[in-house]
Amino acid sequence: MPKKIKYSQLVFIHILLGIGVYIIPGFAKLILPVIILFFLILLLSSNNKNDEALMGAAYIMGFEVLSRMTGTSISYEFAKYAVIGFLFMGMFYRGFHRKSWPYIFFIFLLVPGIVLSAINLNYGTNVANAIGFNLSGPICLAISALYCYDRKMPFEKFQVILMCVFLPLITMVTYLYFYTPDLRESLRGTGSNFAASGGFGPNQVATILGLGAFILFSRLLTVNNKLINLIDLGLLGMLTYRAIVTFSRGGVITAIVCIVFFLFYYYKQIDASKKAKLLPRISVILGVLAITWGVSVFYTSGLIVNRYSNEDAAGRLKQDITTGRGILIETELSAFYDNPIMGVGVGKAKEYREERTGIDLATHNETSRMLSEHGLFGIAGLLVLFFAPLIFRRKVKTNFFFYSFLAFWFLTINHSSMRIAAPAFVYGLSLINFVSFKEKKNIKR
Repeated sequence: MPKKIKYSQLVFIHILLGIGVYIIPGFAKLILPVIILFFLILLLSSNNKNDEALMGAAYIMGFEVLSRMTGTSISYEFAKYAVIGFLFMGMFYRGFHRKSWPYIFFIFLLVPGIVLSAINLNYGTNVANAIGFNLSGPICLAISALYCYDRKMPFEKFQVILMCVFLPLITMVTYLYFYTPDLRESLRGTGSNFAASGGFGPNQVATILGLGAFILFSRLLTVNNKLINLIDLGLLGMLTYRAIVTFSRGGVITAIVCIVFFLFYYYKQIDASKKAKLLPRISVILGVLAITWGVSVFYTSGLIVNRYSNEDAAGRLKQDITTGRGILIETELSAFYDNPIMGVGVGKAKEYREERTGIDLATHNETSRMLSEHGLFGIAGLLVLFFAPLIFRRKVKTNFFFYSFLAFWFLTINHSSMRIAAPAFVYGLSLINFVSFKEKKNIKR
């Protein structure tokens, strides 16, 4: 990001962009091309010296849900392809770590499922679309991991990467406040609230806002600047409130889990003087979050409490806490039991489910999808994704975001699959190795 622009100015610019997206029809269509051009110029002019590829990928990932919400994305999966493209260009300049080979192996494990899909998919099904919808996420994850694996950078630079993620979320949340100014008019019970989510999928909106809230929480503990802290505290309340009122629990609960992991490992890694300052900061943050929850309860007339208690509007306990996801997982596991070696092929699980149950819905769980569509190759792929970062962590323990980001990836793919690029990209960020400026200068070349 240009050094001359202050943080407060960046926040103000993104608020103005959100207002512009709401007021001016078609304005959002201009933003994505400008973003891509801006980061391409930065990347090419600097030869990716400062990880501009990662900055561009981070910003596009953060902008993805807003582009879908406003119907301005070039294609549904465009953000994932753009992330892959930027990181490929970054690796062209700076390469990737030779020990990241498990992720190349992971990509090869996906190939049999692709071949099988061309054979098994129903006549008339667009094979390319089916493969792109289901595999753009895993491929995006593999490329993110290849780029980030043991990539050394100072924590200050990593903070810039995280800022690139949540700045477009400021634009999105501003748009949401204008889109649904009176929340009570949109309430129809305790189900997911599309009106409060900009008319788009509440699950995806809550997921990306939850990630933004977690990043802001971490900044409040790691950035020592009173003005920036006050701005971040206000943004934390804004993002958290809009995440809660989507009535989609997955993204909010995931953010809470990430915060718990972060607090534990950050506390272990900092010195005594920083530990002493931690409790007052946490108390203020928790106070703001408690007020945000109270405001959410008030403006939803208490229905949000019913939602998190798994009750309907009348206070009756719902039988299915998974909100229909259970049957999706059952059919995918059934497909795996019927085809344990090769699976049914990429994209075929949806057709299998429709043939067996009449339910025409795509998966919400990446784990069960990998089993059903890739069989034993899917199991091998999941083992790679679980154990490769844990083995890496045994040697490199500088990244105190590691378990938070890994938790975000795992929890998100199990309630929202890989519909958006966020879990794939964040998985990669867990593999970055923080170094100090002094340590960086002492590296022998």
